[in-house]
Amino acid sequence: MQIQQLSVFIENKPGRLAEITEVLAGAEIDIRAISVADTSDFGILRVIVDRPQDAVDALKAHGMTVSLTNVIAVGIPDVSGSFAKVVRLLSDKGFDLEYMYAFISRDKGKAFVIIRVDQGQQAAEALKADGWEILTQDVLSHM
Repeated sequence: MQIQQLSVFIENKPGRLAEITEVLAGAEIDIRAISVADTSDFGILRVIVDRPQDAVDALKAHGMTVSLTNVIAVGIPDVSGSFAKVVRLLSDKGFDLEYMYAFISRDKGKAFVIIRVDQGQQAAEALKADGWEILTQDVLSHM
């Protein structure tokens, strides 16, 4: 019930993000969601794509440092308080959230929040048991 996220180490210099996205474009990889966390010298680019392993192979072939991380993609309806319910459920079950970011699916008519959490599989199962939609890698690849 988890999906794979690319984590790419990037130097904080002009053009580096363009290089990475051009490599993905050249490999015909579709980006679904993207987030950058940075310091003055470097950053971590987190990317959800349709074909994670192909993306890793393409980036590594261009000398880039990249790894795959398991994350949860939970569908949240556009209704006030929905996100709060997800966070509360994870908190009440004792899961430690490390980071999160979101993307919107026009097809599905909702936002999907990408969540990195300790014990990710158990967290995904808890959310699913409570009725929340959890994206699989296969569904994500065809969005």
